[in-house]
Amino acid sequence: MAMKIRLARGGSKKRPHYSIVAADSRMARDGRFIEKLGTYNPLLPKDSEERVKMNMERVQYWLGEGAQPTDRVSRFLEAADVLPKKERANLKKGEPGKAAQERAKEKAEKAEAAKAAAAEAAAAPADEAPAEEAAAEESAE
Repeated sequence: MAMKIRLARGGSKKRPHYSIVAADSRMARDGRFIEKLGTYNPLLPKDSEERVKMNMERVQYWLGEGAQPTDRVSRFLEAADVLPKKERANLKKGEPGKAAQERAKEKAEKAEAAKAAAAEAAAAPADEAPAEEAAAEESAE
C-alpha cells in the first residue's frame, strides 16, 4: 500500500482549512485516511504558531513506514527540521509569457535598427549627406 502524508481540505468556500493526514495514495484528496497528523490554516499570518501544527512523533512513525510527503507537506517538514532541504527549480516562474517575449523581441529589433541608422549617420560626412538625399530624390522621380 503506497502511503502519502498529504493535505485534506476542509472549511467553507474561500476559507480553507487543511488537515495533515496519512492516507493511501489511491484514496481521494478529502476521502478516507488512516490517521490525522496535524492541521494547516493558511489564513493565519506566516509567523503564527497556530498556522501549522503537527504531531511530530506520528509523522516520524509514518515516514519510517515509508510514507511519502507531498510537496507542500515536505516544505512544512523541512521548516520543522525533520527532513533535509531539497533544491527546487521552478524554471518557468521567471520567464515572461509569449506576448511579452514578442514585445521584447520587437523592441530589441527597433533598438537595433535605430542604432544602425545612428551609426550610418555618424559614419557619413556632413557635406555628403545632403548630396546623397538629393540624388535619391531625383532617382525616385
